[in-house]
Amino acid sequence: MTVTLSMQAGGPLVASRRRRRSPLMEKFVIEGGVPLSGTMVPAGNKNGALPILASSVLTEDEVVVRNVPRIRDVDAMLDILSAIGVEVNWRGPNEVALCAAGVHEVEIEHELAELIRASFLLAGPLLARFHRAVMPPPGGDVIGRRRLDPHLDAFRAMGAVIECGRDIVLSAPSGLRSTDVFMDEPSVMATENALMAAALTPGTTVIGNAACEPHIQDLARMLVKMGADIQGIGSNVITVSGAERLHGCEHEVAPDHIEIGSFIALAGVTGGELRIKDTVPGDLRMIRLVFERVGLRTELDGNDLLVPGGQRLVARADVGEHKSKIQDGPWPAFPADLTSIAVALATQAEGSILVHEWMFENRLIFTDKLILMGADIVMCDPHRAIITGPRRLRGERVESPDIRAGMAMLLAALCAEGRSEIGNIRQIDRGYERIDERLRDLGARIERVATEPVHA
Repeated sequence: MTVTLSMQAGGPLVASRRRRRSPLMEKFVIEGGVPLSGTMVPAGNKNGALPILASSVLTEDEVVVRNVPRIRDVDAMLDILSAIGVEVNWRGPNEVALCAAGVHEVEIEHELAELIRASFLLAGPLLARFHRAVMPPPGGDVIGRRRLDPHLDAFRAMGAVIECGRDIVLSAPSGLRSTDVFMDEPSVMATENALMAAALTPGTTVIGNAACEPHIQDLARMLVKMGADIQGIGSNVITVSGAERLHGCEHEVAPDHIEIGSFIALAGVTGGELRIKDTVPGDLRMIRLVFERVGLRTELDGNDLLVPGGQRLVARADVGEHKSKIQDGPWPAFPADLTSIAVALATQAEGSILVHEWMFENRLIFTDKLILMGADIVMCDPHRAIITGPRRLRGERVESPDIRAGMAMLLAALCAEGRSEIGNIRQIDRGYERIDERLRDLGARIERVATEPVHA
């Protein structure tokens, strides 16, 4: 049953159900062995753009967002926003204007919600502004269990009533209330949802054990521009003084530190020399430290990051000749989204490295594809792998199971001997803008080839 919200006289308006076209299946065909060299400009942060776009629902005023990556996940979020009545207009290649004055729907369509996990980011804005949200289970990468409980716990603490069935129905007839919220885990999306809800809830809300990744900081800066008072940005205790009404603003999405880390690794495995323009150096400190453990050095030139060419990658053992370990964790630890890339990088480093992905139990399953290409990887359990290198990889035909594993296979293919084919590249397109074109600009031999159409 469709739940609607009337925004004008004459009764509720129901968003029309749109039939989505079947996408064209494509693959990448890659000839490896060419050093990637040149200059690149990072795209806007995918994980920052999605909540920033969702936050447009918090106000009736126009919001203009720049440096928005043109990727499948952004398209999916904009489709969801359009379906509930947000007016969406692209004003340039990476600039979009949104106006949520005409929102008429508080129920997210199942077909749209299953496209991305970030669909659940509409729960906080809808609940705060309209006091109700009907959310289907979100889609997204299958990299392990990803709990919704921290989101729901935060909303309950703020006074919402929640019914969980086929859909998750959230309601706060008298509005949300400011309070203390303490996360049982530092969930990124739950922190973003709590931030957005608190920004439009008068009074002071304190979010404890909050996640503090760069994209959360960027969302907080956006909400401050819209009229909220937020203290503790970048820490794990965030204090939000919410407003009765938020206003429009203009905001530029910060550069994507995950994409930057991916390109650093691409230069490293191919032996290329790379300049990455206009980074936020503070966002890259842990990434640079961890990559140095496998011998990949980087330098700063102002806000530009340089990867010197022709580096010999050697894994540095810990004191006592103990095996080097790469372990992800909540910010400011090494980002989980770069674990797959670190595995591919380690295949080209001399020595042995333990990669411990403790956050998602399915993240490392893709390593069977690297083993097929010649990598020496021993899976200790779903969370730990030992990689011994360097190994000369060979081209193979593989499929991309998720965004980051897809990029890891691109790394492997670009340094492999011979021809590789990577299928299901829609997954890679979800997170990396025009990745094949940008790689070609750096010298890669990569082509996007259409295969047969499939049903959505």
